[in-house]
Amino acid sequence: MKMRLINIIWLLACLILASCSQKAEVVVARPQVEMLTNPMGIDVTTPRFSWVVQCSANEVRQTGYHILVASSLENLNNDIGDLWDTGVVPSDVSTYIPYEGEPLQSRQQVFWKVRLQTNRGPSSWCEPNTWSMGLLKDTDWRAQWIGHSVFPIDKLKGHTVVNARYMRKEFNLSGKDVKRATMYICGLGLYEAFVNGKRIGDQQLAPGPTNYNKLLMYNTFDVTDMLAAGANAIGVVLGNGRLVSMRMPGEPSSKDVEHFDMPKLLLQMEVEYADGKMQTICSDNSWKMTIDGPIQANNEFDGEVYDARKEMPGWSEAHFRDDMWMRVEIVDKSTGKLSAQLNRQIKVMDRLKPVSINQIHDNVYVLDMGQNMVGWLQMKVQGQPQDQITLRFAELLNDDGTLYVDNLRFSEPKDVVTLKDDQPMTWHPSFVYHGFRYVEVTGLRQKPSLDDFEGQVLYDEMETVGSFESSDDMLNKIYANAYWGIRGNYRGMPTDCPQRDERMGWFGDRTTGCYGESYVFNNHLLYAKWLDDIELEQTPEGSLPDVAPAFWDIRSDNMTWPGVFLTAANMLYQRFGDVEPLLKHYPAMKKWLAYMKDRYGVEGIITKDTYGDWCMPPERPELIHSQDPSRITAAGVMSTAFYYDFCRLMAQFAALQGLDSDEAFYQAEADATQKAFNDKYFHAEEGCYDNNTVTANILPLRFGMVDETQRQRVFENILRTTINDFDSHISTGVVGIQQLMRGLTDYGRGDLALQIATNTTYPSWGYMVENGATTIWELWNGNTADPAMNSGNHVMLLGDLIIWLYDYLAGIAPEEPGFKVVKMKPFPVKGLSFVNASYDSVYGIIKSSWKVEDGSFNWDITIPSNTSAKVYVPCGEEGLTASEKHRIQNMGTRYVGQEGNYAIFSFSSGSYHISVPY
Repeated sequence: MKMRLINIIWLLACLILASCSQKAEVVVARPQVEMLTNPMGIDVTTPRFSWVVQCSANEVRQTGYHILVASSLENLNNDIGDLWDTGVVPSDVSTYIPYEGEPLQSRQQVFWKVRLQTNRGPSSWCEPNTWSMGLLKDTDWRAQWIGHSVFPIDKLKGHTVVNARYMRKEFNLSGKDVKRATMYICGLGLYEAFVNGKRIGDQQLAPGPTNYNKLLMYNTFDVTDMLAAGANAIGVVLGNGRLVSMRMPGEPSSKDVEHFDMPKLLLQMEVEYADGKMQTICSDNSWKMTIDGPIQANNEFDGEVYDARKEMPGWSEAHFRDDMWMRVEIVDKSTGKLSAQLNRQIKVMDRLKPVSINQIHDNVYVLDMGQNMVGWLQMKVQGQPQDQITLRFAELLNDDGTLYVDNLRFSEPKDVVTLKDDQPMTWHPSFVYHGFRYVEVTGLRQKPSLDDFEGQVLYDEMETVGSFESSDDMLNKIYANAYWGIRGNYRGMPTDCPQRDERMGWFGDRTTGCYGESYVFNNHLLYAKWLDDIELEQTPEGSLPDVAPAFWDIRSDNMTWPGVFLTAANMLYQRFGDVEPLLKHYPAMKKWLAYMKDRYGVEGIITKDTYGDWCMPPERPELIHSQDPSRITAAGVMSTAFYYDFCRLMAQFAALQGLDSDEAFYQAEADATQKAFNDKYFHAEEGCYDNNTVTANILPLRFGMVDETQRQRVFENILRTTINDFDSHISTGVVGIQQLMRGLTDYGRGDLALQIATNTTYPSWGYMVENGATTIWELWNGNTADPAMNSGNHVMLLGDLIIWLYDYLAGIAPEEPGFKVVKMKPFPVKGLSFVNASYDSVYGIIKSSWKVEDGSFNWDITIPSNTSAKVYVPCGEEGLTASEKHRIQNMGTRYVGQEGNYAIFSFSSGSYHISVPY
C-alpha cells in the first residue's frame, strides 16, 4: 500500500515577520520546511502548503495568497510559476493548501514561494524554498536488495547476537561537472552511510521502525558535495534494529519478538551531470561486505559490543584494500511496500553531563546523569591495548550504590568497548539506545572525570512547542518529569518504555495522552505515521492489535486500547487542523467498530475488555494489580462507555465528510448504547454506576451519558469516594485517569484536582517526585511493586494531566480545529497564584500568563495573526460592571455574553493585558 501521507506534510511554514506599527507593511521572512530530512525524496504527488503569519500589530488577518511553484530557481526568481501559479486567491486559509499544478515527476526538484494579502497590506515574496520528489514508481528502482543469509557466527536463539554488516562499493565518475547527486537508501534494520569517508546526515537509528512485511521506508540525501573527481566509494554499515528479533524463540523471555529477516540494503545513487547525462550506482552483486568490523553485536534490548582493534581505517574511501571481503548476495525482496519516510528521523536532541561519579568497588564507578534519560553515553577513554570497558545502564540504584536491574527483566543493557591502543578514544554506540539515569563503568585504569562523559538524548526530531510554569513548585516538577518521559518514548513510534525487554507501541498509553503530548511537542508527523502503522496491522475482519507495529502480535480485542486509532486521528485534527488522517483511516475505523459490535455486543453492552482500569493503585504495596473487587471497574462499564464515546466521535467524522447516513447511524448507535448502559449499570437509589468506583462514574459523566438530572449526584459519589475512601488521592488506573482532572474541574472542584496533582504521599505524581523520580513511573507504587512491571519511565499514568494544565489551568484550547479560533478560558483554582504557558500552534504562538494579586486577576494573552479568540474573563457570577466591560471593549474586542463565572469576549489577533477585580 503506497503511503499517501499528504496528511503529514507541511511543505512549508513560511514565517511572515514584521516589527510593524499599525500602518507598517507585513514582510516575509525565510520559509521553514516541515518535512522529513532536507526536504528530499518526497513521494507524495499532492503535497500541501502552509505558512504562519506573524506581525506585532493587533488585528492582522490574511485576506489572500499567491503561490508560485516552478521547475527552476531561475523561473521562480523571475516570478514564473511554470508548474503552478495560483494567482491571487482571496482566502484566509494558511494551512494545508493542496498542490494543484502540473503533475510532479520522479526526481524532480521543485521551487516555490508565496506572497500574502492582508488587511495591513501585501507582504513581500518569501525567500525561495525547494523540495525534491522521490522515486514514485517501482520501475524507478534499478537497485537490488543485497546482504547475506545467516553466518555461522550469528546467534539466532534466545538473546540474539548478530554482527554489523559492512558493505562498500567503489566507482568512478563517468563525466565532469556534477550538477546533482542524490542517494536513495533503505538499510535494514538500521544503517549508517558514508561517501568517501564522510558520514551522510546526522540522523540516528534510521530508518524508522515499521512492520517490514508491509512497509519499508527509504531516505533520500543530496550527496553532491561529497563526491570527488575520479575514484569514489560508498560505505554502509547495517545494524539489526527491529528487523532481527531481539528475542528468538527458545529463551524464557516475557514474549518472543517478531523476526523479519537478516540485515540487508537497497541503495541507489543517481549522478546528474551538467550536460544532462546520468550515472547510476546501485546495490548489486558487485558490492563487497564483511562482518569482521568493530561492531561485533548490536541488540536493542542488550546493547552494543565494539572492538576497536577491528577498525578498518579508510574502509568507506576509494582505494581501500578489500581483497579479504566477500561478495554480497542478492537477497529476497521484502514483501513490504517501499515508500519515502515522511516522519522525521531520530536525532541527538539534547546533551547532559553527569552530576557525580562514585567509586563503589575496585575499578567500578557509577555515574549519575541527574536525570532519567533515553539515548546513549558518549565517553572519552584512554587505556592500554585490549583493555575492555563495560558500561551497564539502570534507572535506579540499590541501597549499596550498585545498579538496580531487576525491573529490566530479560533485557541486559550494556555496551562493551575493547581498546586497540593507548591513544585517547571517543566513542558512542550506533545501533542501540538505553533508558537510564545511572551508568556503571568498569575496566578503566584510573578514576574518570565528569568531562569524560556525555549523555546524548535521542528521540524523533521535533520542536518543543509548549511551555508551562505555575506558582506551585511540585506541579512544575511533575511537568518536567512528563516532558522527559514523553520525549524519552518517541522512537519513530510512541513506545511504552525505553529500558526493558519491551519498548512497544502500546495503544492504551496514548488514547488520551496523545492530546496532552501534542501541547508539549510537535508530534504531528509521528502520530500520522503511527496511524498508518495501526491500519497496516488490521485484519480483513477488522480486528486491531494492542501494539503497532506488531512486533508483538497481541490481539486481545477490547475498546479501551485500540480506540487510540480514533482519538489520535481526532487529535491531529483538533490540535493541528489536519483532517486528512481522519479521512484516510475512516473506513478502517468503521470496520473495527463493526467488528467489535458484532462479536462482543450483547443487548447494547460491549462485554469485552482485556486490561481493565490497568494499574490502578492496589491495596498492598507489593502488588501490581488490585485483587480487591471493590476497586475493580467492570469490563462492560468501560468498553460500553468507550463504544458510546467512539460512536459520537464517528458521527462527527461522518459529518465532516457529508456522510449523512453514517452520521445518523452512529448517532443512533450512541443513543441506543446510552440507554442500554444506563439501564444496566445506573443505580438510581445511590446515584452511581455499577460498583461506584471513580472510573465507573467519571467515564459516563465526562462522556455525557448521565441524565442531566443525575449528574450532580454522580459527581458527589466521585467526590465521596475520592475524599473519604482514598483521602483525596487517585484511585484510578490508566482508563479512569484519562478523565479525572478535567471531570473534577468541570464540576467546580479544581482545587481538589490541584491537590490530587500535587500530593506527595502515595498514590500520586508528587509521590513519584518525592521518591526521586525524574520521569513518570509505570505504577503508582513503582518503588515497592514487583519488579516484573515497574518501569521508571512510562507516560500512561499521565492521563489527562497535561491537557488539564493547558486547557484548564492556562486556558489554551482549540475552539475550532487547529486553533483557527482559540478558546482562552483559564481556571484560576485556589492554591495557585500564577500560571505562565505558551503553545506554538500551526498559526503561531499562543500565550496565556495570569496572576492573582491584590484583589485583581491580571492576564496577558497573545493570539496569533490570522486567528481570533473566544476569551473567558473570570469575573464571578455577578459579572463585570459596565465600565469594566467598556475598558476591555476599548481594546478592539466584542462582548459576547456571560457564562457562569466568566464574561466572554471575542478578540482578534494580537497581544493584550486584561485586569479585572477578583
